[in-house]
Amino acid sequence: MDFLKVDVYTKSQAVDVLVMRLSELGINGFEIHDSADFDEFLENKDANWDYVDDELMGLKTVPTHITLYLQDNAQGLETLAELKGVVNELFTAEPELYGEPDIHIGNVREEDWANNWKQYYKPFNVGEKLIVKPSWENVSDTHGRKILEIDPASSFGTGQHHTTKMVMELLEGIVNGGERMLDLGCGSGILSIAGMLLGAKEAVMVDVFENAVKTAAENAEKNGFGADRVKAYRGNIIDDAELRGKIGSGYNIITANIVADVIIAMSGIFGSFLADDGTLVVSGIIDERLDEVMDALTGNGFTALRKSNAEGWNAIVLKRNGEV
Repeated sequence: MDFLKVDVYTKSQAVDVLVMRLSELGINGFEIHDSADFDEFLENKDANWDYVDDELMGLKTVPTHITLYLQDNAQGLETLAELKGVVNELFTAEPELYGEPDIHIGNVREEDWANNWKQYYKPFNVGEKLIVKPSWENVSDTHGRKILEIDPASSFGTGQHHTTKMVMELLEGIVNGGERMLDLGCGSGILSIAGMLLGAKEAVMVDVFENAVKTAAENAEKNGFGADRVKAYRGNIIDDAELRGKIGSGYNIITANIVADVIIAMSGIFGSFLADDGTLVVSGIIDERLDEVMDALTGNGFTALRKSNAEGWNAIVLKRNGEV
Protein backbone atom coordinates (compact mmCIF):
# COMPACT_ATOMS: atom_id res chain seq x y z
CA MET A 1 0.00 0.00 0.00
CA ASP A 2 1.26 3.50 -0.85
CA PHE A 3 0.92 6.57 1.34
CA LEU A 4 -0.02 10.20 0.89
CA LYS A 5 2.58 12.64 2.14
CA VAL A 6 0.80 15.78 3.34
CA ASP A 7 2.69 19.00 4.16
CA VAL A 8 0.70 21.68 6.00
CA TYR A 9 2.48 25.06 5.96
CA THR A 10 1.82 27.50 8.78
CA LYS A 11 3.56 29.93 11.16
CA SER A 12 5.79 28.94 14.09
CA GLN A 13 3.41 30.27 16.73
CA ALA A 14 0.57 28.11 15.37
CA VAL A 15 2.36 24.74 15.39
CA ASP A 16 1.25 23.59 18.87
CA VAL A 17 -2.42 24.33 18.29
CA LEU A 18 -2.36 22.70 14.87
CA VAL A 19 -0.69 19.57 16.27
CA MET A 20 -3.43 19.24 18.89
CA ARG A 21 -6.13 19.51 16.24
CA LEU A 22 -4.37 16.85 14.17
CA SER A 23 -4.32 14.59 17.22
CA GLU A 24 -8.07 15.02 17.61
CA LEU A 25 -8.42 13.64 14.06
CA GLY A 26 -6.47 10.56 15.14
CA ILE A 27 -3.26 11.72 13.42
CA ASN A 28 -0.50 10.99 15.94
CA GLY A 29 2.53 10.50 13.72
CA PHE A 30 4.01 13.58 12.07
CA GLU A 31 7.18 15.60 11.56
CA ILE A 32 7.47 19.24 12.62
CA HIS A 33 9.78 21.45 10.57
CA ASP A 34 10.21 24.77 12.38
CA SER A 35 13.17 27.08 11.88
CA ALA A 36 12.31 28.82 15.17
CA ASP A 37 13.19 25.63 17.06
CA PHE A 38 16.55 25.47 15.30
CA ASP A 39 17.26 29.12 16.09
CA GLU A 40 16.51 28.37 19.75
CA PHE A 41 18.91 25.43 19.61
CA LEU A 42 21.69 27.61 18.16
CA GLU A 43 21.15 30.24 20.85
CA ASN A 44 21.27 27.69 23.69
CA LYS A 45 24.63 28.34 25.32
CA ASP A 46 24.32 25.23 27.50
CA ALA A 47 24.03 22.82 24.56
CA ASN A 48 26.92 20.40 24.09
CA TRP A 49 27.99 21.30 20.56
CA ASP A 50 30.72 23.40 18.99
CA TYR A 51 30.10 22.92 15.27
CA VAL A 52 27.03 22.80 13.03
CA ASP A 53 27.53 21.50 9.49
CA ASP A 54 26.19 23.23 6.38
CA GLU A 55 23.42 20.68 5.80
CA LEU A 56 22.04 21.25 9.29
CA MET A 57 22.33 25.02 8.93
CA GLY A 58 19.96 24.70 5.98
CA LEU A 59 17.16 24.14 8.51
CA LYS A 60 17.26 27.87 9.28
CA THR A 61 15.63 28.63 5.94
CA VAL A 62 13.05 25.82 5.84
CA PRO A 63 9.47 27.20 5.88
CA THR A 64 7.55 26.11 8.97
CA HIS A 65 5.36 23.12 8.18
CA ILE A 66 4.02 19.84 9.55
CA THR A 67 4.45 16.63 7.54
CA LEU A 68 2.13 13.68 8.04
CA TYR A 69 1.42 10.44 6.21
CA LEU A 70 -1.97 8.92 5.40
CA GLN A 71 -2.72 5.59 3.79
CA ASP A 72 -3.68 6.02 0.14
CA ASN A 73 -7.08 4.38 0.46
CA ALA A 74 -10.67 5.36 1.23
CA GLN A 75 -10.00 5.82 4.94
CA GLY A 76 -6.91 7.92 4.28
CA LEU A 77 -8.78 10.12 1.81
CA GLU A 78 -11.58 10.59 4.34
CA THR A 79 -9.04 11.73 6.95
CA LEU A 80 -7.46 14.04 4.35
CA ALA A 81 -10.85 15.64 3.70
CA GLU A 82 -11.33 16.17 7.45
CA LEU A 83 -7.82 17.64 7.66
CA LYS A 84 -8.54 20.10 4.87
CA GLY A 85 -11.71 21.16 6.68
CA VAL A 86 -9.80 21.79 9.92
CA VAL A 87 -7.08 23.75 8.11
CA ASN A 88 -9.60 25.94 6.28
CA GLU A 89 -11.53 26.54 9.51
CA LEU A 90 -8.46 27.53 11.54
CA PHE A 91 -6.67 29.53 8.88
CA THR A 92 -9.79 31.45 7.86
CA ALA A 93 -10.70 32.30 11.46
CA GLU A 94 -7.21 33.54 12.43
CA PRO A 95 -5.09 34.28 9.35
CA GLU A 96 -2.70 36.41 11.41
CA LEU A 97 -1.84 33.37 13.54
CA TYR A 98 -1.84 30.61 10.93
CA GLY A 99 -1.03 32.37 7.66
CA GLU A 100 -2.55 31.45 4.31
CA PRO A 101 -3.96 27.91 3.90
CA ASP A 102 -1.26 25.92 2.09
CA ILE A 103 -1.32 22.12 1.79
CA HIS A 104 1.00 20.09 -0.45
CA ILE A 105 0.17 16.45 -1.21
CA GLY A 106 2.50 13.83 -2.67
CA ASN A 107 2.85 10.05 -2.84
CA VAL A 108 5.31 7.82 -0.97
CA ARG A 109 5.95 4.16 -1.71
CA GLU A 110 5.50 1.88 1.30
CA GLU A 111 9.08 0.63 1.09
CA ASP A 112 10.35 4.23 1.36
CA TRP A 113 8.02 4.94 4.30
CA ALA A 114 9.14 1.81 6.09
CA ASN A 115 12.86 2.54 5.79
CA ASN A 116 13.53 6.28 5.75
CA TRP A 117 12.85 6.85 9.45
CA LYS A 118 15.19 4.08 10.62
CA GLN A 119 18.23 6.34 10.77
CA TYR A 120 16.60 8.30 13.63
CA TYR A 121 15.37 5.37 15.74
CA LYS A 122 17.90 4.50 18.45
CA PRO A 123 17.69 2.46 21.71
CA PHE A 124 16.24 4.30 24.72
CA ASN A 125 15.25 3.53 28.31
CA VAL A 126 11.67 3.55 29.56
CA GLY A 127 10.89 3.63 33.26
CA GLU A 128 13.14 1.54 35.49
CA LYS A 129 12.90 -1.87 33.85
CA LEU A 130 12.82 -1.65 30.05
CA ILE A 131 15.04 -0.61 27.17
CA VAL A 132 13.41 -0.25 23.75
CA LYS A 133 15.41 -0.89 20.60
CA PRO A 134 14.89 -1.67 16.91
CA SER A 135 16.19 -4.96 15.49
CA TRP A 136 19.02 -3.27 13.56
CA GLU A 137 20.58 -1.74 16.70
CA ASN A 138 22.69 -3.58 19.28
CA VAL A 139 22.80 -2.87 23.02
CA SER A 140 26.02 -4.00 24.70
CA ASP A 141 25.01 -3.34 28.33
CA THR A 142 21.36 -3.27 29.41
CA HIS A 143 22.16 -2.46 33.07
CA GLY A 144 19.66 -5.12 34.13
CA ARG A 145 16.83 -3.84 31.97
CA LYS A 146 14.76 -6.14 29.77
CA ILE A 147 15.11 -5.52 26.04
CA LEU A 148 11.93 -4.73 24.12
CA GLU A 149 12.71 -5.08 20.42
CA ILE A 150 10.29 -3.24 18.20
CA ASP A 151 10.09 -2.62 14.46
CA PRO A 152 7.05 -0.40 13.93
CA ALA A 153 7.10 -0.64 10.09
CA SER A 154 4.16 1.53 8.99
CA SER A 155 2.30 1.26 12.31
CA PHE A 156 2.24 3.89 15.00
CA GLY A 157 4.18 2.85 18.08
CA THR A 158 7.93 3.31 18.36
CA GLY A 159 7.59 3.98 22.07
CA GLN A 160 9.14 7.43 21.76
CA HIS A 161 5.91 9.41 22.02
CA HIS A 162 4.89 10.62 25.48
CA THR A 163 1.55 8.80 25.28
CA THR A 164 3.23 5.42 24.80
CA LYS A 165 6.04 6.02 27.28
CA MET A 166 3.62 6.99 30.03
CA VAL A 167 1.63 3.77 29.64
CA MET A 168 4.78 1.62 29.73
CA GLU A 169 5.94 3.44 32.85
CA LEU A 170 2.54 2.96 34.48
CA LEU A 171 2.54 -0.75 33.62
CA GLU A 172 5.64 -1.19 35.80
CA GLY A 173 3.49 -0.44 38.83
CA ILE A 174 0.47 -2.46 37.65
CA VAL A 175 1.85 -5.77 36.37
CA ASN A 176 2.55 -8.19 39.21
CA GLY A 177 2.76 -11.38 37.16
CA GLY A 178 0.32 -13.71 35.42
CA GLU A 179 -2.12 -11.07 34.15
CA ARG A 180 -4.25 -11.24 31.00
CA MET A 181 -3.93 -8.05 28.94
CA LEU A 182 -6.17 -6.46 26.32
CA ASP A 183 -4.49 -3.83 24.12
CA LEU A 184 -7.02 -1.72 22.21
CA GLY A 185 -5.53 0.28 19.36
CA CYS A 186 -2.37 -1.81 19.60
CA GLY A 187 -0.38 -0.19 16.77
CA SER A 188 3.03 -1.89 16.76
CA GLY A 189 2.09 -4.05 19.76
CA ILE A 190 4.59 -2.30 22.00
CA LEU A 191 2.31 -2.04 25.06
CA SER A 192 1.35 -5.72 25.01
CA ILE A 193 4.98 -6.72 24.64
CA ALA A 194 6.00 -4.39 27.47
CA GLY A 195 3.34 -5.90 29.70
CA MET A 196 4.48 -9.46 29.00
CA LEU A 197 8.14 -8.59 29.52
CA LEU A 198 7.09 -7.18 32.90
CA GLY A 199 5.34 -10.45 33.77
CA ALA A 200 1.87 -10.56 32.18
CA LYS A 201 0.84 -14.06 31.07
CA GLU A 202 -0.87 -13.32 27.74
CA ALA A 203 -2.24 -10.51 25.59
CA VAL A 204 -4.93 -9.86 23.02
CA MET A 205 -4.13 -7.02 20.62
CA VAL A 206 -6.76 -5.20 18.56
CA ASP A 207 -6.47 -2.52 15.89
CA VAL A 208 -8.59 -1.20 13.02
CA PHE A 209 -5.63 -1.34 10.62
CA GLU A 210 -4.58 -4.65 9.06
CA ASN A 211 -0.92 -3.61 8.79
CA ALA A 212 -0.89 -2.78 12.52
CA VAL A 213 -2.26 -6.20 13.47
CA LYS A 214 0.31 -7.94 11.26
CA THR A 215 3.19 -5.84 12.60
CA ALA A 216 2.09 -6.29 16.23
CA ALA A 217 2.04 -10.09 15.88
CA GLU A 218 5.47 -10.06 14.22
CA ASN A 219 6.92 -7.87 16.96
CA ALA A 220 5.51 -10.13 19.67
CA GLU A 221 7.17 -13.11 17.97
CA LYS A 222 10.52 -11.26 17.86
CA ASN A 223 10.31 -10.83 21.61
CA GLY A 224 9.62 -14.50 22.22
CA PHE A 225 5.83 -14.35 22.53
CA GLY A 226 4.17 -16.67 20.03
CA ALA A 227 0.58 -17.57 19.21
CA ASP A 228 0.24 -19.52 22.46
CA ARG A 229 0.46 -16.24 24.40
CA VAL A 230 -0.61 -13.57 21.92
CA LYS A 231 -3.66 -13.10 19.70
CA ALA A 232 -4.16 -10.19 17.29
CA TYR A 233 -7.49 -9.12 15.80
CA ARG A 234 -8.43 -6.50 13.24
CA GLY A 235 -11.66 -4.60 13.75
CA ASN A 236 -13.61 -1.93 15.60
CA ILE A 237 -14.93 -3.11 18.96
CA ILE A 238 -17.38 -0.21 19.14
CA ASP A 239 -19.67 -1.53 16.39
CA ASP A 240 -18.53 -5.14 15.94
CA ALA A 241 -20.36 -7.42 18.37
CA GLU A 242 -18.79 -10.53 16.84
CA LEU A 243 -15.31 -9.16 17.54
CA ARG A 244 -16.28 -8.33 21.11
CA GLY A 245 -17.39 -11.93 21.48
CA LYS A 246 -14.03 -13.22 20.21
CA ILE A 247 -12.18 -11.00 22.64
CA GLY A 248 -14.22 -12.21 25.59
CA SER A 249 -13.84 -10.91 29.14
CA GLY A 250 -11.90 -11.37 32.35
CA TYR A 251 -8.89 -9.19 31.49
CA ASN A 252 -6.79 -7.98 34.40
CA ILE A 253 -5.36 -5.04 32.44
CA ILE A 254 -6.75 -3.06 29.51
CA THR A 255 -4.65 -0.47 27.71
CA ALA A 256 -6.13 2.02 25.24
CA ASN A 257 -3.59 4.49 23.88
CA ILE A 258 -5.80 6.11 21.27
CA VAL A 259 -7.44 9.58 21.16
CA ALA A 260 -10.08 11.26 23.28
CA ASP A 261 -13.05 10.70 20.97
CA VAL A 262 -12.40 6.96 20.67
CA ILE A 263 -11.85 6.55 24.41
CA ILE A 264 -15.14 8.35 25.05
CA ALA A 265 -16.89 6.09 22.53
CA MET A 266 -15.42 3.01 24.24
CA SER A 267 -16.14 4.18 27.79
CA GLY A 268 -19.38 2.22 27.98
CA ILE A 269 -17.84 -1.11 26.96
CA PHE A 270 -14.47 -1.15 28.76
CA GLY A 271 -16.11 -2.65 31.83
CA SER A 272 -17.46 -5.65 29.91
CA PHE A 273 -13.91 -6.80 29.19
CA LEU A 274 -12.47 -6.32 32.68
CA ALA A 275 -12.03 -8.96 35.35
CA ASP A 276 -13.08 -8.21 38.91
CA ASP A 277 -10.55 -5.72 40.26
CA GLY A 278 -9.17 -5.23 36.74
CA THR A 279 -7.27 -2.06 35.79
CA LEU A 280 -7.90 0.25 32.83
CA VAL A 281 -5.13 2.47 31.46
CA VAL A 282 -6.08 5.09 28.87
CA SER A 283 -3.71 7.49 27.12
CA GLY A 284 -3.45 9.78 24.10
CA ILE A 285 -5.52 12.52 25.74
CA ILE A 286 -4.57 16.17 25.26
CA ASP A 287 -5.09 18.58 28.17
CA GLU A 288 -8.04 20.26 26.46
CA ARG A 289 -9.99 16.97 26.28
CA LEU A 290 -9.09 15.54 29.69
CA ASP A 291 -12.27 16.67 31.47
CA GLU A 292 -14.48 15.22 28.70
CA VAL A 293 -12.74 11.87 28.90
CA MET A 294 -12.94 11.80 32.70
CA ASP A 295 -16.65 12.64 32.60
CA ALA A 296 -17.29 9.77 30.19
CA LEU A 297 -15.30 7.26 32.23
CA THR A 298 -16.69 8.26 35.63
CA GLY A 299 -20.16 8.25 34.10
CA ASN A 300 -19.59 4.62 33.21
CA GLY A 301 -18.53 3.57 36.67
CA PHE A 302 -14.76 4.19 36.73
CA THR A 303 -12.64 5.94 39.33
CA ALA A 304 -9.22 7.42 38.53
CA LEU A 305 -6.37 6.12 40.69
CA ARG A 306 -3.52 7.97 39.06
CA LYS A 307 -2.86 10.47 36.28
CA SER A 308 0.35 11.15 34.37
CA ASN A 309 1.05 14.21 32.23
CA ALA A 310 3.86 14.97 29.80
CA GLU A 311 4.01 17.93 27.42
CA GLY A 312 0.25 18.38 27.32
CA TRP A 313 -0.58 14.66 27.01
CA ASN A 314 -2.35 12.62 29.68
CA ALA A 315 -2.58 8.98 30.76
CA ILE A 316 -4.99 7.74 33.43
CA VAL A 317 -5.13 4.57 35.54
CA LEU A 318 -8.67 3.61 36.57
CA LYS A 319 -10.69 0.92 38.31
CA ARG A 320 -14.41 0.31 38.42
CA ASN A 321 -16.26 1.85 41.36
CA GLY A 322 -16.22 -0.38 44.41
CA GLU A 323 -12.91 -1.98 43.40
CA VAL A 324 -10.61 0.86 44.43
